[in-house]
Amino acid sequence: MESVSYQRFPKIKIREMKDDYLKFELRETDASMANALRRVMIAEVPTIAIDLVEIEVNSSVLNDEFIAHRLGLIPLTSERAMGMRFSRDCDACDGDGQCEYCSVEFHLRAKCITDQTLDVTSKDLYSSDHAVIPVDFSDPSDANDPFDHTETQRGIIIVKLRRGQELRLRAIARKGIGKDHAKWSPAATVTFMYEPEIHINEDLMETLTLEEKLSWIESSPTKVFDIDKVTQQVVVVDPEAYTYDDEVIKKAEAMGKRGLIDIRAKEDSFIFTVESTGAVKASQLVLNAIEILKQKLDAVRLSDDTVEADDQFGELGVHMRGG
Repeated sequence: MESVSYQRFPKIKIREMKDDYLKFELRETDASMANALRRVMIAEVPTIAIDLVEIEVNSSVLNDEFIAHRLGLIPLTSERAMGMRFSRDCDACDGDGQCEYCSVEFHLRAKCITDQTLDVTSKDLYSSDHAVIPVDFSDPSDANDPFDHTETQRGIIIVKLRRGQELRLRAIARKGIGKDHAKWSPAATVTFMYEPEIHINEDLMETLTLEEKLSWIESSPTKVFDIDKVTQQVVVVDPEAYTYDDEVIKKAEAMGKRGLIDIRAKEDSFIFTVESTGAVKASQLVLNAIEILKQKLDAVRLSDDTVEADDQFGELGVHMRGG
């Protein structure tokens, strides 16, 4: 019996791309591959986050553990994370996690000397590596606006100090993945949906009055259908707004028009929406996830080859692998 090949060649088409947002189509593959890509983006693309905090002075109203927790959740620019070592695997510092190959050092020194409350923010963290700094959420167009005092312009607030209160600390940021802790996840949200395929039975639709057509359109919770003002025909204006709620199908059945609409999900076409925390650009997040997924598939293939070698060569195959 000839072996059947299930090899596919997935294709990606970019729809919308910003630094922190990406919408794209993934076609000619199945749900297992789409979900694997989604899970890798959320949990296995590495970033850099503060993992160790040494408090020197803290006279603020927040205790040391609270401040350390807030520092860990500040997103850091992580373009170089893929090339860094995990601290547990670093041979340069024997796993101590405090060398240039596996960590980045931060310092923070702030003291309030006036009667006005001092906001200590992520912009007060000074990094030993100019490539790894807290993510800047401010709008570049507002950089020269002296009257802009928004939260994004000041950075992420860590703590507020009153006169005489002080905060001094040293922090170590390390490479990690979201599977270990959510602070290392580069994704705010990653979702995908099946691309819907909507077909209207025009013959049945013609048997409805204009009022019935409008009533049927309004049964949809989202703006999927509308009336063409010229022809008075029901048209699909936004198929991707359909949420697979079946409301229009139920409405058609209640009107005695079963088969008025046919909605199916394309099983090999998916629409992804990716929002980044800012640690890496959304486009780079997808590329890194694809690279990691390829490495995982290569590892599975190597494992299968190893099992076949053991079956063929027995103890000799195990000995050749050093087992």
